[in-house]
Amino acid sequence: MTLQQLKYVIEVAGRGSMNEAAKRLFISQPSLSNAIKDLEEELGITIFERTNKGIILSKEGAEFLGYARQVVEQAELLEGRYLNAKPSPQHFSVSTQHYAFAVNAFVHLVQEYGQEEYELALRETKTYEIIQDVKTFRSEIGILYLNEFNAKVINKLLKDAGLEFNSLFTAKPHIFISVHNPLAKQSIVTIEELQHYPYLSFEQGEYNSFHFSEEILSTLSHKKSIRVNDRATLFNLLIGLNGYTISTGVLSADLNGNEIIPVPLACDETINVGWIHHKNIALSKLATAYVEALHAAIAD
Repeated sequence: MTLQQLKYVIEVAGRGSMNEAAKRLFISQPSLSNAIKDLEEELGITIFERTNKGIILSKEGAEFLGYARQVVEQAELLEGRYLNAKPSPQHFSVSTQHYAFAVNAFVHLVQEYGQEEYELALRETKTYEIIQDVKTFRSEIGILYLNEFNAKVINKLLKDAGLEFNSLFTAKPHIFISVHNPLAKQSIVTIEELQHYPYLSFEQGEYNSFHFSEEILSTLSHKKSIRVNDRATLFNLLIGLNGYTISTGVLSADLNGNEIIPVPLACDETINVGWIHHKNIALSKLATAYVEALHAAIAD
């Protein structure tokens, strides 16, 4: 087993494709496949399972990947300390629902740990895709919420994928509205008072189940309803159409300005926001730093 083989495994797991990994590693696809096959035979395990849709990590492979990342990180530290080697580009990816604090934490991560070269990804995406991204190692961390309504479905998906949910905070529901909305002056609003305003929610695509909705109370009907794909569009519509959306109440003036405000919503629901990752697999250095940045962003 060589350090190079470990780097190959990490790259293939991150790309989800031998072809794409080979291009990034500047070697031929057959050479990469043979190197992985030799490693599997040496260890007596199957690291990658070949399917009609491509390759995925096996259960043993997922565990092996966690150790491989630690070894490669330590080797790079040694090289940098004693050989004056150029640091390898850093890799990290997070998939998240549309939370400003997740972006704030990512900004802090880049400012604190970004080298001259890095390849990082912040994916604000759909709930089901967040789980799939972490399951397939496209992202190391995922951020989503649980509540009484969706917990059974989401927890089953996490369990089947070998993922673990770690709570960040629990919040009471708020609405996000423009400062010019007539409801902005109220200390609390009711569902009934919202009936005449456009309801804005995030599109969930193929998996458009109530349980995957990014907004709680997803089974309620609305006279006016608009679905969007990104946070900037949603905020523009909050202002332009006097619309509203339901979320945690956590906003960032640095990122979102002062035109959008949270107002408490009168209901008994709670929102448990947290991060998911592969159970029993050690986090990389950047993933650990990002989780710390999440806690700091929430505290701020």
